[in-house]
Amino acid sequence: MTVLVTGGAGYIGSHTVRALVAQGRDVVVLDSLELGHKSRVGSVPFVEGNITDAKIIDKVCRKFEVSEVIHFAAYKAVGESMEQPLRYYNNNVAGTIALVRALMANGVEKIVFSSSAAVYGNPDHVPVTEDAPLRPESVYAETKAIVEKFLSSCESIGLRSVSLRYFNAAGASADASIGEDWSMSQNLVPLVMKALLGFSGPLNVFGNDYPTPDGTCTRDYIHVEDLAAAHIKALDYLNGGGKTLACNVGTGIATSVLEVISIAEQVSGQKVPHIISSRRAGDPVSVFADPTLVRALLGWKANHDLRDIIGSAWKWHSSSAK
Repeated sequence: MTVLVTGGAGYIGSHTVRALVAQGRDVVVLDSLELGHKSRVGSVPFVEGNITDAKIIDKVCRKFEVSEVIHFAAYKAVGESMEQPLRYYNNNVAGTIALVRALMANGVEKIVFSSSAAVYGNPDHVPVTEDAPLRPESVYAETKAIVEKFLSSCESIGLRSVSLRYFNAAGASADASIGEDWSMSQNLVPLVMKALLGFSGPLNVFGNDYPTPDGTCTRDYIHVEDLAAAHIKALDYLNGGGKTLACNVGTGIATSVLEVISIAEQVSGQKVPHIISSRRAGDPVSVFADPTLVRALLGWKANHDLRDIIGSAWKWHSSSAK
């Protein structure tokens, strides 16, 4: 039996594919390559296509005897989502509905969904627990919340799912062979690397007057390899008969922007060029996970700390920068 990984040629997807293969699991990747890179999946069976194409899904399920799915395929740029809502709803929501319809027609009734902590918006309290109100503040986040609700509803027709609300994924593979494409990312860690390596101007630090220990915003950074492991734990949970679930995936540790910069300087032996700018509208002061549920139900916990994350990112970006 085979795991279908949609969006498996992307950043998090490709690390998950690698982790599945390392455990001896049969895998097939479906990716449109609009945002992914086929080279990331190596010799793993690969099908180029879109989740909206029922014929392709049907063919893949039959040919590879697909038994379960990890679903990453989605557009994910927050700013772009506000400018192109139709594109995001069509791909992220309608695409997932089409995918699930085709899966269930082929008897596939287990799916792990790549959701996001963005569904919480600006939370009232931290650490964030799963019972916090869902208040998405972007079209991107809205699509994640809607898909979560859709998948939960589908439990009544036999589909069981785990939606993983993960926080700030970062880092790269231990061997530096795959990592985050900074040309497609506005995340802090790749932006720090870009500034370190001279591929951008100084890093903008938006605000240093927040009510945090050093005045800068804090976030929960999770190593991409730990995140990949969480997806496999979610599959194991479903294969063990687990019911539909949504849970946080994070370390439970709040790390500030200046702390990320400091570790990057220690790891690289260089100063990170940066300037303090005014606060950016919409930035929450602090967002970090309460990982109690994922530990209890999936048996997952993070095995890498911030230094591991920054070290792997530095190794990847410094070796692949052009």
